[in-house]
Amino acid sequence: MNERTAEKLTILADAAKYDVSCSSSGSKRKNTADGLGNATGMGICHTYTQDGRCVSLLKILLTNHCIFDCAYCVSRRSNDVKRAAFTVDEVVDLTLNFYRRNYIEGLFLSSGIFKSADYTMERLVRIAKKLRTEHKFNGYIHLKAIPGASDELIHEAGLYADRLSVNLEMPSEVSLKKVAPEKNYAEVYQPMNFLKESIVGYKEEKKALMKTPNFAPAGQSTQMVIGASPESDKDILTLSASLYDQQNLKRVYYSGYVPISDDSRLPTLSAPPLRRENRLYQADWLMRFYGFRADEIVDDSQPNLDPDLDPKLAYALRHPEMFPVDVNTAPYKLILRIPGVGVKSALKIVNSRRFRPLRREHLRKIGVVWKRAQYFLLCADKDFRQLGFDPAAIRHQVTASATKTGRHAVDTGQLALFG
Repeated sequence: MNERTAEKLTILADAAKYDVSCSSSGSKRKNTADGLGNATGMGICHTYTQDGRCVSLLKILLTNHCIFDCAYCVSRRSNDVKRAAFTVDEVVDLTLNFYRRNYIEGLFLSSGIFKSADYTMERLVRIAKKLRTEHKFNGYIHLKAIPGASDELIHEAGLYADRLSVNLEMPSEVSLKKVAPEKNYAEVYQPMNFLKESIVGYKEEKKALMKTPNFAPAGQSTQMVIGASPESDKDILTLSASLYDQQNLKRVYYSGYVPISDDSRLPTLSAPPLRRENRLYQADWLMRFYGFRADEIVDDSQPNLDPDLDPKLAYALRHPEMFPVDVNTAPYKLILRIPGVGVKSALKIVNSRRFRPLRREHLRKIGVVWKRAQYFLLCADKDFRQLGFDPAAIRHQVTASATKTGRHAVDTGQLALFG
């Protein structure tokens, strides 16, 4: 790597860190005999596959030059930062050389917008195409789908990338227009809808023709900046639920606003709202894997998530009429609502209780987090039945325990998800 390329890597890797939508789960692209790389899930980010493996991605911007002046963005046109841009061949060479040295397993490539959306998107596509066709690279590739780019370029990107993402940025169009007046939701939703229809179409075609090429096999995702606008958690989660249901998104990512600007349109924060970001991830997890609706987690009476309790525990405390739940008789969907019981644990409970009544010791072995679950369930221990369900007392006990063990500090981790 020459000195100039190393300097570009330093600048463009640092600028890329604000985009968090870089999970590599969902793709099973396999290597070929004459290929390079195998996607099973300074510039290197660590992410996780669906089965829990940690993988490394080269995470960079193609350029931090940008024609837009979005107040929340470090690469905005008016910001006085050092600018750089990779050539197509430089990104290809970096990806291949990093992979051969076992530094990475894939590429996450985003970009500022220089000249136009089509001009930028065409270069992103050329990079992915060159890696796939000329170098037989079969590692994971995540590309940004640039709002405003033509359907033809978005389509071509889907043929070479495992996942594409189009960032909404702000949780409402009103807020987006305030901090990024040159952008609008219509341009963001256009590639989202195109990708949704194309992904479905290719899957249907593949059922009839096995040789149909893969099209964005890991689906699409988006990102919202949290804390830079006045929307409540209810507004954010309602929008996320809509994106999952209507655009078939694989993931919605939440990025706590990093105070990088003194623009009057943005709030003054001493630090990113990491705990709020974490609670939103936990709530999002409940919607995707536990069957919760957004209006069950937050509503008009409580539009924001409780900063001191994870959303599942907060839900249980608001609904004392549902608890305690008898794990030996309750349906699977109700067992999923018990705090401290995860998806795998709930399945094990349903399967195990067919052979014998489950006791406290069995639940511990299954993986139930007993310190949390004990207030919300009944089991076969005849002398271990809740004498009463007091939400205020349970809340005090749980928060006191969390403070004593330092759990609150751990809770601010982005993916510190509880059962």
